Amino acid sequence: MVNSNPETVSTDYDTSDKLYFEPLTREDVLDIIESEKPDGVIVQFGGQTPLNLAVPLDKKGVKIIGTPPDAIDRAEDRKRFQQFLQKLGLRQPENDTVFTLEEALVTAESIGFPIVMRPSYVLGGRDMRIVYNEKGIRDFMAIPGIAQSDHPVLLDKFLKDAIEVDVDAVSDGTMTVIGGIMEHIEEAGIHSGDSACVLPPHTLSDAMIDEITRATKAMAEELGVIGLMNVQYAVKDEMLYVLEVNPRASRTVPFVSKATGVPLAKIATKVMMGMSLKELGLTKEKKISHWAVKEAVFPFDRFDNVDTLLGPEMKSTGEVMGIDMSPGLALAKSQQAAGQKLPLHGQVFVSVRHGDKDAIVPVARELVRIGFKLLATRGTATRLQQDGIECEQVNKISQGRPHILDKLQDGQVQWIINTSSGSRTTEDSYSIRRAALNFHIPYTTTITGASSIAQAIGTLLTREVGVKTVQEFTFSQNDS
Repeated sequence: MVNSNPETVSTDYDTSDKLYFEPLTREDVLDIIESEKPDGVIVQFGGQTPLNLAVPLDKKGVKIIGTPPDAIDRAEDRKRFQQFLQKLGLRQPENDTVFTLEEALVTAESIGFPIVMRPSYVLGGRDMRIVYNEKGIRDFMAIPGIAQSDHPVLLDKFLKDAIEVDVDAVSDGTMTVIGGIMEHIEEAGIHSGDSACVLPPHTLSDAMIDEITRATKAMAEELGVIGLMNVQYAVKDEMLYVLEVNPRASRTVPFVSKATGVPLAKIATKVMMGMSLKELGLTKEKKISHWAVKEAVFPFDRFDNVDTLLGPEMKSTGEVMGIDMSPGLALAKSQQAAGQKLPLHGQVFVSVRHGDKDAIVPVARELVRIGFKLLATRGTATRLQQDGIECEQVNKISQGRPHILDKLQDGQVQWIINTSSGSRTTEDSYSIRRAALNFHIPYTTTITGASSIAQAIGTLLTREVGVKTVQEFTFSQNDS
């Protein structure tokens, strides 16, 4: 529940350029409970805000239905969570909590760069960022409302180039069933709400999927989860890391339910009211033979001066699903649903940061193979030509005309692949991404995203898109 009064603004921040709406206070909720006199309160379906209220409400004698408040606290409290994972023998990235700049600098020296920094009291990754040096730490701690706050700052070792995985599960306190294991297309470091994901996982090994399943069920059992649970993992060098455990419904529950035909929210509600999964007929994971892709929808074209570059802070305002028996067509459908019209021919402009130059080579090679011509800025063009990939070099905006914006304006570019990194973003890169919006040109800001789009286009060139209802996919599956 949130306060709908637009005049109520959080005092934790300098609000000169942003509004932060306060959630209902514990006292507000207690007033509602006193008025309505419910038999109990379910906190699993309202995101993070009601979860934060679970323990305070329990202390006031309010019955919390489902997962016990102490279990919620074990997952939410940083130090209790660390002890919980150590007990189960599970690994997490190195991390710590700090209150001051001096503490942050000491922790950074211990953990090592790059580091993910975020306030502990905001949602949607607000002000969350990846920092690469001491200056980044000093800049973050100088954000109004961060320093001298009563709330700690969270520091985590950033697992560069890791694969992020989302898992939704339902448990009755005795048995846990995995609703879905989703592999993100964008690498770790992109907010989970902004990343596309694939169900079932498309690159993870069977051994890793088994390890994820075991870890999820072990955590649900140890916490005593009754209802829904979401876990976010990272996989790097075939090692599994636990990033976050949320004993509640996540934003992916509707996607998983539609993709598998298993109504997770309905089942979780009945479980919280006392029924067992066995009574409900859900005793094993649903196996599917089709592919489902969740893609985020962004509002960038509705706002001036907003950068389309993805990062730890959530920017999406919705999501769509593509579903098909072919992974390439499921990807293509998700892009079409999100408003991205994929080109089947023409020229692709490629300009990537230094750290992505090796990774873009196979993507560029695939684009040439399926018939596209390439334009690239000098550094990227040089790298592609070293591997024998033909491309035309084009000037950056700062290098003088004719430059890439001229080609965008003339309709000579059908797709843009442009990567950069946070505060290192140059004016040229930003101008290119904004031009993509203005001229309605599809764009991609991550290598993994570019690779998936290339796969989708390649499939569209060889296969016809078919349309079926979701029920035709999910109801025809063998439940074994």
